Amino acid sequence: MNEIELKKLLDKFRSLPSENEWVEFKEAKKNFGFDDLGEYFSALSNEANLKNQPYGWLIFGVKDKNKEIVGTQYRENRADLDRLKHEISRHTNGGLSFVEIYELFYPEGRVIMFQIPAAPKGMPTSWKGHYFGRNGESKGPLSIQEIESIRNQRMKEDWSAGICPGATIDDLDKTAIEKAREEYKKKNPRLAEDVDKWDDITFLNKARVTINGQITRAAIILLGKPESEHFLAPAVAKMTWILKDEHNIERDYEHFGPPFILNTNELFAKIRNLKYRYMPDQSLFPIEVNQYDPYVIREALHNCIAHQDYTLQGRINVVEKPEELIFTNLGEFIPETIENVIERDAPQEYYRNRFLAEAMVNLNMIDTIGSGIKKMFLEQRKDSFQCRIMI
Repeated sequence: MNEIELKKLLDKFRSLPSENEWVEFKEAKKNFGFDDLGEYFSALSNEANLKNQPYGWLIFGVKDKNKEIVGTQYRENRADLDRLKHEISRHTNGGLSFVEIYELFYPEGRVIMFQIPAAPKGMPTSWKGHYFGRNGESKGPLSIQEIESIRNQRMKEDWSAGICPGATIDDLDKTAIEKAREEYKKKNPRLAEDVDKWDDITFLNKARVTINGQITRAAIILLGKPESEHFLAPAVAKMTWILKDEHNIERDYEHFGPPFILNTNELFAKIRNLKYRYMPDQSLFPIEVNQYDPYVIREALHNCIAHQDYTLQGRINVVEKPEELIFTNLGEFIPETIENVIERDAPQEYYRNRFLAEAMVNLNMIDTIGSGIKKMFLEQRKDSFQCRIMI
């Protein structure tokens, strides 16, 4: 925005009868506490989301009662002001920060306008792990009701089913499509002969990877060429394997992008699944077993893909240590606790990426009957190895 537009906007905010939840005025004549700034960032971002505003605004150099311009000397050096973007992003979830920081100069003094993005749908903005909001002119913890209101927004929209404008069948990897056909036939053996007669678009529509021939985000994640990942921007689809030694020092790593249907095997091949020998009771013959059941690795990795919150712009990580294999992805655990999953032993009513999850079911990558986590425990216990799942 240019100076004229900004001054008109400031006049509009100053003409409001009182502060609303997504605009805040502060004198901040010389200084302003960093944590206070971060808490206001969280509060105004969340309130902008709840009030259907694209941005929240924090304005320095204006009195909060009568909206009189008094000027501010806060971070007068422009470089110091710009550094706030990075400083704030270090303590918010998803690395969220100011869209822009504007300076306006009046005869009465300097005014700073902080443009704050509304919290993304389904994800309240936090500051150092805590959610803030506003009730009238007071800043405080975001209420449970408001947190749930923002989180429930995600349930109304399946990001993975979104169409990628401009993407065509040529943006999908041919080898990945052939692999998808093989797995679909394993899942649906009675359709094997028909599958061989379908062209690629017909097959992908039947497998529910595309929608009426249109390329979905799920299609790019599972079958896209490496260079097609830009269709997901600003979301990120990446897996990273990291090898660490007994001192937790990184020894090797590799990143993997689409097509995930192929590259999960590439990542799997990196994992050193050592063999162990032990003597069963009353036997003189040793038994060899893998440290990790291949099913456990497959199930963990594929579920990370199915349930990753790609909009948070992070990676799925597989960290290999001498005695541990750690899988992590982004996004809150929808069932809330592992105990809930074990006790229910039933499918979830809601999946973050339902379209992606169903495509992976059709391509024989996962199931959706709610038994995966429980089976992981049982498979590892069968061979006397531990399986620990942490949220």
